Amino acid sequence: QVQLVESGGGLVQAGGSLRLSCAASGRTFGSYVMGWFRQAPGKEREFVAAINWSGGRTYYADSVKDRFTLSRGIAKITVYLQMNSLKPEDTAIYYCAGGYSYYSTREDDYAYWGQGTQVTVSS
Repeated sequence: QVQLVESGGGLVQAGGSLRLSCAASGRTFGSYVMGWFRQAPGKEREFVAAINWSGGRTYYADSVKDRFTLSRGIAKITVYLQMNSLKPEDTAIYYCAGGYSYYSTREDDYAYWGQGTQVTVSS
């Protein structure tokens, strides 16, 4: 089993920045993807960004492109989400996820999930 633990959430004013981290432990992936999803109150969980671990290719939802940036740790399975120019509509619980697909925006294709970290952006 793979365990994912998120950190870095908090309260920030609009226009500010946060950096989320996701650390993986346990069973390693083969060909895998790691991604971020978020769920705002009263809304469905939505795709935010993903990275293919072997190739390093990144993917972003249109709503966050040019503001959010994915990166990965050098020597361990860790993924970071740098969030700049935050907006109130970014407020959500952010979840780290891992899967065996090369790339996917579909939550059903992710097998492992963290517990989430709250991001709140005030006006």
